[in-house]
Amino acid sequence: MARFTPEPPHLHGTPARIGVLLINLGTPEAPTPVALRVYLREFLSDPHVVELPRPLWWTILNLFVLTTRPKRSAERYAQVWMNEGAPLKVHTERQATLLRGYLGERIKYPLVVEYAMRYGRPSIADRLRDLKAQNCDRLLLLPLYPQYSASTTGTAFAAVFDCLSRMRNMPAVRTVRHFHDHAGYINALAQNVRDYWVKNGRPDRLLMSFHGVPRFTLDQGDPYHCECQKTARLLAEALALKPEQHHIAFQSRFGRGEWLKPYTAELLMQLGKQKVGRVDVVCPGFVSDCLETLEEIAIEGKTTFLQAGGREFHFIPCLNERDDWIQTLTDIVLKQLLGWTVGASAEALEQSRLRALAMGAKT
Repeated sequence: MARFTPEPPHLHGTPARIGVLLINLGTPEAPTPVALRVYLREFLSDPHVVELPRPLWWTILNLFVLTTRPKRSAERYAQVWMNEGAPLKVHTERQATLLRGYLGERIKYPLVVEYAMRYGRPSIADRLRDLKAQNCDRLLLLPLYPQYSASTTGTAFAAVFDCLSRMRNMPAVRTVRHFHDHAGYINALAQNVRDYWVKNGRPDRLLMSFHGVPRFTLDQGDPYHCECQKTARLLAEALALKPEQHHIAFQSRFGRGEWLKPYTAELLMQLGKQKVGRVDVVCPGFVSDCLETLEEIAIEGKTTFLQAGGREFHFIPCLNERDDWIQTLTDIVLKQLLGWTVGASAEALEQSRLRALAMGAKT
């Protein structure tokens, strides 16, 4: 078996390009049990996501999780599925398209902007092959997770590096580890909330809900909890909120073990029982609306709060394709590309091609 994957044909004098790869979690191909089973098998088989002994987890996954969860998950996805597909994929694709245009306006250099999904399609491996075929010899990886976690950003990097390890001619690589406290990101979050409040009025409480991870990961050195706390603090400060006007919580708990607390569902129930009039929920850990925001928060969270006694519930959409967010994404990319965007002139490239031909290279 070959150690290296085949390299694409190389033509001397072809200008090298920089590849910018946005990476997001992924989605099933359709809101059906069959598609969910395929997606969940790949997702939940990742040891970065479920850190249990492999034999034990294999048994649980195949005998219990994959026999019951796909049907329930398919029903949830069906409630939020868009005409173009899964919301996360739709918004990620739109963000990549807009970023491509914004970068083209601000820098005159051959860039290739693509997106990939850690699980599902378009896969990281396929996108890397596409970038290699377009002569990208430098690669910027930008996972679309504001806060770093081994189960999100970490596994995205690991998947890329695994593919790169099988390349004979590896590109140079830079990574964006996180942007949880980036001024542009915080400003976009705050303005998104303000814009919503201008149209819909202000709540009694603002709940900032982040995706949860197992509690033990914090003890093992994962910085996710701390970065979520910092994002929440900076957003509250930008909105000039008093301590009693906002909360932080963690959603999407899976299994029986302890996860980061407080849990979003339990806090919403508590606020409802306290007869808090109106609660607004924003999800600063997601830059795109997805199942976790549109179904778990906007539908399930609303039901939990209202049934517990709350009067009014609002979900504030994610940044999605907001101009200030795409401008921030552009700024992040341009900063990372410093030193890479000084290219050879067309004349120099032609001279390089002629020299290679004179030495016997193929065209």
